Order: sequence, then C-alpha cells, then structure tokens
Amino acid sequence: MGVAFKDLIVSKEIQLEDLKEKIIVLDAYNVLYQFITTIRGMDGTLLMDSKGNTTSHLVGLFSRTTSLMQRGLKLAFVFDGKPPDLKQKEKEKRNALKLESEKRYLEAKKKDDKEEMRKYASRTSRLSESMIEESKKLVSLLGIPVVQAPSEGEAQAAHMVKENKGFAVGSQDFDSLIHGATKLARNLSISGKRKKNRGATYDTIKPEIIDLSENLNNLGIDTDQLIALAMIIGTDYNPGGIKGIGPKNALKLVKQHKSDFDSLFKEIKWNDHFEFEWTEVYYLIKKIPTTDKYKLKWEDINDEKINNLLVDEHDFSGQRVTNTLEKLKRESTQRQQKSLGEF
Repeated sequence: MGVAFKDLIVSKEIQLEDLKEKIIVLDAYNVLYQFITTIRGMDGTLLMDSKGNTTSHLVGLFSRTTSLMQRGLKLAFVFDGKPPDLKQKEKEKRNALKLESEKRYLEAKKKDDKEEMRKYASRTSRLSESMIEESKKLVSLLGIPVVQAPSEGEAQAAHMVKENKGFAVGSQDFDSLIHGATKLARNLSISGKRKKNRGATYDTIKPEIIDLSENLNNLGIDTDQLIALAMIIGTDYNPGGIKGIGPKNALKLVKQHKSDFDSLFKEIKWNDHFEFEWTEVYYLIKKIPTTDKYKLKWEDINDEKINNLLVDEHDFSGQRVTNTLEKLKRESTQRQQKSLGEF
C-alpha cells in the first residue's frame, strides 16, 4: 500500500542510463506484486504453464531484470522476513478483502464480464512461498545477490543505501524514505508505460530519483518529523491514517508541533482512531530490525540452470530465453571492453 507522499515529494526525472554501474537495491516483494497484479490474461487470470503453475512472477522478473541489467544497472534484491505484529494484523484485514474480491470475481465470471473479472482478479494477488523461492532462485541464477531481511524488505534496503552499500532503493512505494533511504528510484520500467487500474490503457511514466535530504529541506522537517507525517497520512502499520487530515494539513501540523509529538498526536486524537498508542508505530519504524550480515557479490549467469527453470519446468520459449541471455552477455562484454578502453 505505502505512504501517500506523492503530493508532497519532489523528484527528478532521469534516464535509465543515468543509473549505469550504480547499485540499485530492490524491494523484491514490491516488484513481484507489480508483476502478479498486472501480468494477467484479459479475464484477469494469472499466466500459467501447462502444469497449472503460475508464471506471471517469473515472466515479469526475467524480462525486467535482464532489461535493467542490459542497461548496466547493478541490482540487488531484498526479500521480506518476518512481518511486525502490527503489519500482520493488517495482512489479516487485507486477506479478508481479497476473499471478498474473489467472490466478486466469480460473480463477474458468471456474467462473462471481462473488465470486472480483471478488476477484481488483480485485487486477489498473493505471493505464495513457492513463487518467492522460485524468484530467489531465478535472481541468483542471473548472478544477482539476494539479501534476506530479518523483517521488512524496504527497511533493509533503506539501511543498505543509508550505509552507502547501494546508490538508491528501487521501489514504487515511498516507505523506504521513512526508514532513512537517502535516495529512492521509482518507475524502473523499460517500456516507459504502466497499466491503469481498469482496462488495458496505459500511463506514460519516466524513471525518477527522489533525494531524501532535498525533500526534508523542501518540507522544512527532519527525519523524525517525516515519520510522524507518514503516521498521520497512514502507513502499513496504521492504514488510512487520521481521517479528515490530508497530506498538506498533516505537514502544517507536524511543523507547528515541531518535536513535541505527544501534543501532536493528542491534538489529532490518535486514540480515537487506533487501538494502540502512537509510540508503538513510531518506534517500530525507528527501530525495525535490519542486518549487516549479507554479501553483495555479482556472479556469472548460469545459462543451463536458467533454461532448466524457465524452459523445462515452466514452458518458456527456449529461443526467447537463449536470445535474451546472449544479448545480455554481449552488452556486458561491450561495457567491459569500453571500460578497459577508457582506462
């Protein structure tokens, strides 16, 4: 879901080439949910192989990852660990909504209403353990490091960027900013298009970089106030935020109260909206577990095992997989030769 910072945040449009040779730490779950939400048939069903196994996540992951690698980006994928208790409660609520969407999907299916089927099918998206493990396997076979977060993937990715282990977090959500990510890269899509919620129409999008320091200066707040601002707007731990207070008014309140968060959350009547204290969310965000026990090491691509996974197990086109991997290797060789020439 993510924090609704869009109306407050300033960003800079870039070209993917601007990220060449830079380490982009990707929030894996954020990326995978994009794929299983959008890569579907016209009736909303996920793509499947001949055995009935879902392949939407692998189709998106292989296509986008290799395309970004061809552009020279150095990727690292961070996968979620154990969710905090507050998020677990929210996940239970979301599951209830997904069950309702599944019911609506079946009703639309009876009417053969393709548009409604697609609408409700996309709201039922779930990442299974097998999909997660297959995604980790494919990423590793592409020679890309996989990092296991102890808790939230976006918090771990933010920690890595904050510690200068990466240039930016790659995610569509703004949440990594409240975890201290110094830079956030959004819209890392090769096509430059994003499907709208309904139908088969597209929005044109361009890659962008969001700089944390620039935005804090622009907003006139510090990192702790940014967390408080997010809490008023709504986070994954207190979805919906404080009803009736939009992002701009929330910013005014945060600046007015400065660091006196007790008076801030008392004024906005936090306890009338949530069954837990504001401090529980605030310190969860501030102190969410991260780790330094990981290795960022890029390996050679394992063609044989990628073909085994995608072609043999999941019916991908062997020619397409081979062509993609050969093109990727050619691009890599050309970049290395160019670098040596410049040296």
